Amino acid sequence: MTQTELKPRPPSAESLGQAPGRGRLAGRRILVVGGGQRVFDAATDPIGNGRAMCLLYAREGAKVAVADANLASAEQTVALIREAGGQAEAVEADVTVEADMVRMFEEASAALRGGLDGLVYNVGTFGGTGLRGFDLEEWDRIFAINLRGAMLCCREGLERLEAGSPIVLISSIAALRAGSQLVAYDTSKAALAALMRHSALAGGKRGIRVNTVYPGLVDTPNGRTAGAGRPSRGKGEHLAFGRQATAWEIAYATLFFMSDESVYVTSQQLAVDSGASGL
Repeated sequence: MTQTELKPRPPSAESLGQAPGRGRLAGRRILVVGGGQRVFDAATDPIGNGRAMCLLYAREGAKVAVADANLASAEQTVALIREAGGQAEAVEADVTVEADMVRMFEEASAALRGGLDGLVYNVGTFGGTGLRGFDLEEWDRIFAINLRGAMLCCREGLERLEAGSPIVLISSIAALRAGSQLVAYDTSKAALAALMRHSALAGGKRGIRVNTVYPGLVDTPNGRTAGAGRPSRGKGEHLAFGRQATAWEIAYATLFFMSDESVYVTSQQLAVDSGASGL
């Protein structure tokens, strides 16, 4: 049987967001930065990574602060959590504004009544192809969102999170291999690895662990936007499992790092990509 004849690996209940919670985050208070989601086609959009993380963490027993520059989208995530019986609050914040980052932590901590013991930075934007496909203002904008915002979150988080808390940065396999032509995006996402290492070293004094998840091709509104001009993006012939990931599969990977199951894991990188970065 050839690679193209292989059937896609069927999704599990976890892949579809249908598995029950197991109490893996009971009593936790987690801030997800980028917990709303973009809209590509409102009629057909699947769930995005950030929203899936928020819903999963709540299902696993955590109270969740959903932060996003788009407050309405954050509030939609909160509504879905509450409809499922979970607890969540929305916070509006622009990751490129330092004052917003400080206020975000203060509001999230107050909203969850007593502090924070988990942080996810799930924010990213892209634009321009090739080394001549963008101007310097666009380069700076992409870096401000993808990297500077992550740095501000780590800096504030290391000082404000409870001892022993996890921080998870969301990168991309575009940081690990060439091919996307999105130079600013790839470079800014690759730099998260250095930020992770420095933050993990600083956080170790208080038992704070910092890890990075590298999603591959994921069927999300953002992924559909990125692939709008690339019809072959979602075909899956070059993926070992023959299909793109779901946002729930990314969320479950972050769940390991957010839970106490990873208390001795820090400064590590996990690609969730059907082997695309390693095969």
